[in-house]
Amino acid sequence: MQVFIYLFPCGVSRMNVKGVLLDLDGVLYTGDNPIPGAPGAVRYLKERGYIIRFVSNSTRKTRASIESRLQAFGFDIGKDEIFTPSVAAINYIVGTGLKRVHLLTTMDLHSEFEAAGLFHRESQADWVIVGDAGDNFNYDTMNQVFRQVQGGAGIIALEKDRYWMGNDGLMLSAGPFVCGIEYATGKPATLVGKPSPDFFGMALRDMGLKPCDAVMIGDDVVTDTGGAMKAGMQGILVRTGKFSPESLAGADPAPTRVVGSIAEIHKIL
Repeated sequence: MQVFIYLFPCGVSRMNVKGVLLDLDGVLYTGDNPIPGAPGAVRYLKERGYIIRFVSNSTRKTRASIESRLQAFGFDIGKDEIFTPSVAAINYIVGTGLKRVHLLTTMDLHSEFEAAGLFHRESQADWVIVGDAGDNFNYDTMNQVFRQVQGGAGIIALEKDRYWMGNDGLMLSAGPFVCGIEYATGKPATLVGKPSPDFFGMALRDMGLKPCDAVMIGDDVVTDTGGAMKAGMQGILVRTGKFSPESLAGADPAPTRVVGSIAEIHKIL
């Protein structure tokens, strides 16, 4: 029988947590189906007065598209509560002053960059932005990115997840493609999504909280609970989405707590 030791960073007990960061895919829904009890769990957390932010590595949809989808699932979630890697990437790029971008993403995500004045260009880019491009990943698009980087562009990885749970099973995410570009060019990517400490820090600053005042709930022991705990937060792992016993057994650090699903959060918070 496995025994898990639950540690509480910063000496803060679970009863004193002020904020909750929630992953989306695998925690609130999988594919086109909400997790049973998830909308009620979000309402419970809001009614209890927790400050909530939804921190997703989703790089196929804009925040507006995500908001619309979640509301259709029955969640009371606003766009301003959602943090995605595209938001972090835009902030990072604007801060550098180098604004010529080549986007290897879905077309939906193009609109979010364009709204910030960052338009896709076929050549002479300062940055190549790689997200989960889905069917837009092919030899031609990958070779275009390879040539841009060889020409001097930096690589920004919106996320480096290996896979996610779709309607019909596990699906490749952006990570394998980012690693392929890094391997081919010999240049490392700048990661702006989870488990980047800067990404968690962006959400925490918006919440007005210190890391030890918050807990992250997710289905991935690396990008969700692992990244959050290394950033000083607590981590709650759910056994939904892409959870697997093997990943839990090899987790370093081990999650603070493990629950069956988000529907059981009332037993902890």
